[in-house]
Amino acid sequence: MRSSPRSATIAAILIIYYFMNKFMKQQVSHFPVTLTGQWQFPCQQVLAPIASSLKDWLLDQGSLTARLKNHSATFRVELLGQEKQVCNLDEANEFIKAGEAVLVREVLLYCDDVPQVFARSLIPLSSLTGEEQALANLGTQPLGQVLFNNPSLKRQQIEISSFDESSSVAKLAKLLAGDLVKPHESDDQQETVELWGRRSVFIVENKPLMVAEVFLPQAFAYQ
Repeated sequence: MRSSPRSATIAAILIIYYFMNKFMKQQVSHFPVTLTGQWQFPCQQVLAPIASSLKDWLLDQGSLTARLKNHSATFRVELLGQEKQVCNLDEANEFIKAGEAVLVREVLLYCDDVPQVFARSLIPLSSLTGEEQALANLGTQPLGQVLFNNPSLKRQQIEISSFDESSSVAKLAKLLAGDLVKPHESDDQQETVELWGRRSVFIVENKPLMVAEVFLPQAFAYQ
């Protein structure tokens, strides 16, 4: 039994739709971005070439969430993804060991609909006990808001790192900048910006977690 031309056309459309839908899902799924950088403690030599305004944001000991809110009319968090992983060597430290089971969460922080910060947090599963179990179900609630409202919070020393255009976070930034790029500009004409980020371990109720934050090209930190 032969199929009609109309049936063949419908089948072809459904096949095209299937592959387009699959492609679009791959395009919008950025998680996990990860952060592989040359992390260093901010000694004078490391800080020398960094602009003082950026330095102020990198070394600020206060809540980044609160500071961003103070610089904008609207603030929101976009959850890129969250899953259980094992801590890798690049992110291991005195408090979180390589191979330890952790909950990884990656988000974007927006001010007035402009992406300001990419943030990645690692929470050991052993830290998700008691009231801290709530940290596994934040959704689009900012982690910083929860942390800095806890009087037991202690922040360990900040490390900083730069990220060039070949880094995964720079590639993410380029995708996010789509609407901010002028239509007549080619990839070669777009300005290449070196991104900077920071990370530190927080201790809440004697339980460690690590947060890394990278300032995206349109961030206040570069202005």
